[in-house]
Amino acid sequence: MTVMSGMSGMTEMPGMVRTVLGDIPPEHLGVCDAHDHLFLRSPMLPGQELDDPAAALGELTAFAAAGGNAVAQWTPWGMGRRMADLPELSRRSGTHIVAATGLHQARHYDAAELARLRDSLAEMFVHELTEAETRAGMIKVAGAFHHLDHHTRHVMAAAAHAHHATDAPIGIHLEGGTAALDALDVLCGTHGVAPHRVLLGHVHRFPDPAIHRQAAETGAFLVFDGPSRAHHGTDWRLMDSLAALVDAGHAHQVLLGGDTVTANARSTADGPGMSFLLTGLRPRVERELGADVATAIFVRNPARAFAVNWRDTLH
Repeated sequence: MTVMSGMSGMTEMPGMVRTVLGDIPPEHLGVCDAHDHLFLRSPMLPGQELDDPAAALGELTAFAAAGGNAVAQWTPWGMGRRMADLPELSRRSGTHIVAATGLHQARHYDAAELARLRDSLAEMFVHELTEAETRAGMIKVAGAFHHLDHHTRHVMAAAAHAHHATDAPIGIHLEGGTAALDALDVLCGTHGVAPHRVLLGHVHRFPDPAIHRQAAETGAFLVFDGPSRAHHGTDWRLMDSLAALVDAGHAHQVLLGGDTVTANARSTADGPGMSFLLTGLRPRVERELGADVATAIFVRNPARAFAVNWRDTLH
């Protein structure tokens, strides 16, 4: 598949995207919400669980009606992913779903359970990517605010090991959008992960153009997500951030996602939800940055970011 003709830094991207219904060619992924949640549960978010398959189907159906074809669910292991429900949701909504393995911050888990898993994380990630009944297509890790704590570094080491065994991309939850360069230094510098296999999530929450540019210069993908998160107060800076990256020649590394984490944030409730990416943001990207940039962000870039030359050997 030839992508982004006429834009710098683009090459043919081989591999397959692993969805919950099986592997598909990257060019079949289509219009993609590159970071969202259909299901999510955490003791840190009491009463805010996303745990209703019917509501998830309604949100996917609304997204598809707006022109969406694919959603990457970044909910990792142990946070109520409902992996067994994802294939049927994909079939019924007609949308591709890329699921995640990996771990979030330690505070989202029982300490005894984390201790039990400590020495087998890489094996668990590889199993979920290559052998599970419903397979993940990416690995999720998470940083702390302005730093990488011991838990993060341990999970990143396991994620890097699993990446080298499978080639699966690694998505990073950047707390408050911070520590992007630290995360790249650990994953890419210490553990040898190629930067173009890394997706930096929540970069919009720390809208520093110099940091964005430095991260993009490594080759990593930058994921601007969370129009459902009004309390972050950074949506109004989104277009400036995107324009700065496009002007610097990094249009081929930008992704957009909804990051819907509460029921009220869904389009079928009171929030913008997944469909807002296509009914609200995409038209504005087209108007201000051009149709080719919009197609790159929503179609060509996700196809490259999630395409994998799959391997299944843990060394």
